[in-house]
Formats: sequence, structure tokens, C-alpha cells
Amino acid sequence: MLKPHELSLDEMGDLAQIIPGPDPEVKLSYQTIPSFDALSRSSFIPVCQPTLGGNELRYVQRAVETNWISSAGSFIREFESRFAAACGVKYGIACANGTVALHLALATLGLQPGDEVILPTFTMIATINAVAYCGATPVLVDSEPAFWQMDIAQVAAKITPRTRAIIPVHTYGHPVDMDALNELACRHGIYVIEDAAEAHGAEYKGRRAGGLGAAASFSFYGNKIITTGEGGMVTTDNEAIARLAWNLRDHAFSHERHFWHKHMGYNYRMTNLQAAVGLAQVEQMDGFVAARRRNAAHYSRLLAQVPGITTPPEAEWAKNVFWMYGILVDEAAYGMNRDQLRRVLADHGVETRTFFIPMHCQPVYWQHFQGQRFPVAERLCRDGFYLPSASSLSASEIEYVTAVIRDAQG
Repeated sequence: MLKPHELSLDEMGDLAQIIPGPDPEVKLSYQTIPSFDALSRSSFIPVCQPTLGGNELRYVQRAVETNWISSAGSFIREFESRFAAACGVKYGIACANGTVALHLALATLGLQPGDEVILPTFTMIATINAVAYCGATPVLVDSEPAFWQMDIAQVAAKITPRTRAIIPVHTYGHPVDMDALNELACRHGIYVIEDAAEAHGAEYKGRRAGGLGAAASFSFYGNKIITTGEGGMVTTDNEAIARLAWNLRDHAFSHERHFWHKHMGYNYRMTNLQAAVGLAQVEQMDGFVAARRRNAAHYSRLLAQVPGITTPPEAEWAKNVFWMYGILVDEAAYGMNRDQLRRVLADHGVETRTFFIPMHCQPVYWQHFQGQRFPVAERLCRDGFYLPSASSLSASEIEYVTAVIRDAQG
């Protein structure tokens, strides 16, 4: 059995100051606050939840009634086709979850030990784990402060003769500056594999995330803009990558004869039941994205004049889909720190989540990156958290959450 990588906060020095504590317990009822009448229902506002108001049940019932419930069936092919089209590419390869989608995309590149892959330190741990699964060496860069995305100048500085791939992560639904990144990668003959787990429907200069590199990976976990409960997708315009990904996803069975394997494949298949839900979800994706953007605009209007609160940015060349609506708290200007504000919100029935803890601060990777510092990512980790962000969030719930934030400042 693998032993956990133990790391005490004392060993981390001043980096320990950015590590959030445990999540506060959320009170399961709203409380009246001076500037806002309590909402009529007596439950909490979750940080995110799926919206299942379309054909999900009808399609799942059809899959059950026709007995196609496993990894074959028409819903898988239809979901792959419809989602790929929504990303503006030819091919979609459905798989078990977003992590294996990224691993699958990277595996098609034939990465070897000693190969390097550049990625941001400010991401969810699945990104770096997918690199490690391939035996490659992860190389970290910081975020740029304006839009919280991968710093392209640092990517350029980290490229070596061993660099094989770059993974831009469209963090919280805002695209990376892909033209600059692709030009850099093309000049050096490096693959760009998008981690678009949080960016369903996001756009860069009018082009959809998922079609901005050699390939991309998506997650359909329950908190994503569209969901299959668990599930993922590789998207690409590259036929060779698509065909190899399809093959590797299914144990790399040979087309020549059954139980004949030329590659070491994986069991990364999605079920027809999941794809039935996914098809119903992709039918509603544009509406979900519109709701997220509408909710984000409402949050930003209500928080614009609150001292010490920074609302999420959006570049003029980007369409941010606000997978999560994240804010930064400046303790000096606001009057309390991020963790104190989260406790106030929890006491008023509002669930929140902190921003990602950077990869160079993770116990499992601490020895590999010890001594490296990434100040933008560290600030985002220290001061950032996200508010309830579901597509189904109501205007009155947003007004309640922002009223708590305003009144907490006192």
C-alpha cells in the first residue's frame, strides 16, 4: 500500500500561511440579516449543483428499455458527436472522467520518462497527476495577475529541449491567451493539450475551448457546467490522435482480431447511461452558459462597490463561462480575511469553497518543487474563494449572498 506523503505546516515555512483551514460547517437554514429579508425556504445555498431539467430521464429510460447500458450504445456516439460539434472540432472521445480524459490525450503523444510537460501551479491536482501517470516530468509556471491564467512569458522561459507538451488550464472557465501560447508552441514543435475541465462553452476570440490546441480534455463531474455524474471527453481535430485515443480507451483491442493488443491500453470507457445524461445536458449547454454569465454579471454589479472585494476578471478577447464565481478578499481593505468571511457566510447558510492550493504546496509533490515560489498563485490561494455558482442559482439567492458579504463588513 502506498504511504501518504506527510508534510507538516511547520516544514512549509511562510508558505504555511496560504494554506486554508478546514471548510466551515454550513448552517442548514438561512438567517435574517439587517439589509435583507430571509429567503422563504429553510435550506442552505450549495456552492454548486447540477441542473437536470431536460431529456435526462427520458434518454436514460430509453437506454434501460433497450438494454444498452454499458460501454456500447447509440447515446455514446451521439454524445461524442454533439459535444465535439459544440467545441468546433470533428472528434470527441467519451471516457470515464476528466482526469482520465487528460491522461488519454497525453498518452496519445507517447510521452516517455524524461519528457517535460509545462503546466500552471494554480490548478486542480488532476492536471499534474495526469502528467505523472505518463512518467513525464511536470514543470510549473505561475499565473499572470490580470486574468489568473497561465503566464505565457514564464512558459517561454521554462521550455527546454526535453519539453514535449504544454497544458493550458482554462481556470474557472476563463480561457488562456491561446494565440500567444500556440505561436510559442509551434515555434518549438511542442504539443498544446488544453485542460478545459471547467470551460464548457468558453470562447477565445470567438473560438470554443476544446478546439484551441492539438487536443483537449473535459470533465463532466457533478459540479461542472454540463454533467454525466462522472465522465470526461477528449476533443480534437487530429484524426490520428482521435483514433489512437479511441483505441487506448478500450484496452487497445486490435481491429485485426479480438484479444490482440499492440498498445498498453486502459479501461477508460463511459457507459451508455452516462452518455444518455450527457446528450441531454449538451442540448442545454448554451442555456447553462448564458445563466452562468448572467449570474456572474449580477454578482459583479452587487459587489462592485464593496471595498476589499475583487470580482473575477474577463479579458476583452475571452468569453468567461464562470464555472465558479470566485472573489479575492483583501483583509486590510475589507476588514476581515477570506477564512473569516467564509465562516460568516456558512453561519448564514451559504456554502463556499477556497481556491486551489498550488501544486508546489501539495505534500505529494513538495520534494519535487521545494524552494520554488509562485507569488500570484500563492496570493490567489491565500485570498480567493468561490461563491454559489450553479446555473440554477436565482437572482434572490445572489442578492442574499452579496447582502451577507456587505453586512459582514459592518
